[in-house]
Amino acid sequence: MAVSPHAFPPRKSRPSAGSFLSPNFSDHRLLQSLLLISNEISSLQPIRYLLRRNSASIIRKTKLLSVLFEELIRNQVTVFSPSALLCFEELYIVLQRIKTLIEDCSNGSKVWLLMQTESIANLFHELTVDLSTLLDIFPVSDMNLNEDVEELVVLIRKQCLQKKPIVDPHDDNLRREVMKMLDRVQREIVPDHSKLVEIFDNLQLRDSSSCRDEIESLEDEVQNQTDEKSKSDVVALIGLVRYGKCVLYGASTPRTTLRRRKSAADVNFPADFRCPISLDLMRDPVVVSTGQTYDRPSINLWIESGHNTCPKTGQTLSHTNLIPNRALKNLIAMWCREQKIPFEVTEQNEKVNGVIHNKTALEATKMTVSFLVNKLTASQSVEIANRVVHELRVLAKADSDSRACIAEAGALPLLVKFLDPEYPNLQVNAVTTILNLSILEANKTRIMETDGVLNGVIEVLRSGATWEAKGNAAATIFSLTGVHANRKRLGKKTRVVKGLVDLAKGGPASSKRDALVAILSLAGERETVAKLVEGGVVEMISELMDTQPEEAVTILEVVVKRGGLMAVAAAFHLIKKLAVVLREGSDRARESAAATLVNVCRKGGSETVGELARVPGIERVIWEMVGMGTGRGRRKAASLLRILRRWAAGLDGIADVTAGYSTSSMYTTRIVLPG
Repeated sequence: MAVSPHAFPPRKSRPSAGSFLSPNFSDHRLLQSLLLISNEISSLQPIRYLLRRNSASIIRKTKLLSVLFEELIRNQVTVFSPSALLCFEELYIVLQRIKTLIEDCSNGSKVWLLMQTESIANLFHELTVDLSTLLDIFPVSDMNLNEDVEELVVLIRKQCLQKKPIVDPHDDNLRREVMKMLDRVQREIVPDHSKLVEIFDNLQLRDSSSCRDEIESLEDEVQNQTDEKSKSDVVALIGLVRYGKCVLYGASTPRTTLRRRKSAADVNFPADFRCPISLDLMRDPVVVSTGQTYDRPSINLWIESGHNTCPKTGQTLSHTNLIPNRALKNLIAMWCREQKIPFEVTEQNEKVNGVIHNKTALEATKMTVSFLVNKLTASQSVEIANRVVHELRVLAKADSDSRACIAEAGALPLLVKFLDPEYPNLQVNAVTTILNLSILEANKTRIMETDGVLNGVIEVLRSGATWEAKGNAAATIFSLTGVHANRKRLGKKTRVVKGLVDLAKGGPASSKRDALVAILSLAGERETVAKLVEGGVVEMISELMDTQPEEAVTILEVVVKRGGLMAVAAAFHLIKKLAVVLREGSDRARESAAATLVNVCRKGGSETVGELARVPGIERVIWEMVGMGTGRGRRKAASLLRILRRWAAGLDGIADVTAGYSTSSMYTTRIVLPG
């Protein structure tokens, strides 16, 4: 079999922190808390689809216990014996565990729960035994209870005397059927349709919506598991449920409510979590020899493109080893969890979101993709095509196996015909599917070489029906530039450059950002910078400097370094805007602004330096940066002061340089460069 009956580890319960701690309550408050939690458990519904007998039995016993607590409160006993108080405290802990277990089973994945029926039945049995033990030592005779309640305690004791865990034969048989189906999928045998219907019906997975919820619950379960084997087993179940969902209920349109997962683009993330190269949230931060941190794929691309310097500092890299910044990665992961943003690690060593490949999951994915591609090929309806393409979009986002399977099944040529702006929703789904597919390195080449795909994406970028479609087309362009040869080829296309610049100028924030990241990547090629300048990138940066200064100055710095210096130097109005960034920007933006001003002033001549010198208070701003900026920022600020001093020293015949700029200070002040 693919997985032995005992291969799945016990399901992890996730109780609250207080569930296993003795409560620090007064006697009266403790009794009230016991009554409250017993009533809460009594109001819970037994698990409907699995372990019904176990959950119903323990809920019933707890309901009887609530009568005992009511009687004790009604008697108004002011002092209890130490043994009674110990029983109450232990009962509180056990009841907390019971409540947590039932809620965990009711709200989690149904399929994963099915795999754990035996171990969870043991948990219910252990809790029942704990109740029995506590009731055995409970000092009933000291409690002044009426006869009926005393008899009730005896009754509960008897009910708790079950000798072994209860495993429902129906649950056990259903579990074995699922195990057999996983085994058949692993051996590349398509599941029997009638068996699939039976299993899904028993688990109450009776429509696309419930299947989507189940997949999301299983994805959460992957994160809850600590070892690779357990994660891999859950991934196999995800593959099976996804296949069953498509085959039994067909492809479905996206939901607009319920558990919508956010992406990093939906929120403003801390500046320190942003890669200086891609401007995106770092998924795999690494440190280079200069001590600067970058996202691994971005700095890898930089080094593979022939650079031997640090992009931020310009210093020569003493070596190209990349040291993982695990502390920062953990901080980013914690922040993503708090924001409910998926934190997928960049693909390495053929792992899927950190999970080793699973043969069963791979075969289930192949079967799902084959079904969807065949459905798309035969589709005569726009509505059906949109549902299938959306299903492929979701699947392509899941993992590298799915991306490889979809491309290998021949989906790319089929997606091209759905990039038509006549059907906006279908266009968005199609271009987003291509974007998700492009994450896989091998698919970047497929997209570039498959007839019509690249041109289709470029047309969406230029004239897409919605901003979302245009933004995702821009993101696809950025993804494709991950291959150096692609970046050179894309940078030569006027339509690509013009489309990105126009989107950066006129698009909404999210689409604008996709365009800016793509432009930044293209600007890494010296040959492309001329195209960017010709396409209006300098004017675009000038417009964005007021609203998105950090992104604007980062691109401007790269453009200046790669051959666009004279075009920037000629735009005198940019000097004043860069000075504003020096005064008001973030540390990273000020650093880029200072570096850009140094390059522009060195090559732009005295007119450019004079333009900077005429900015009121600029000397004070630069001196503040020398004293309090980042390491690189201080060095660049000091260089700016030297340039201004030399410029001022050459103006013997000019009486008034500028208000707020003191020439005498430039003659007399000794500039101390930071170390």
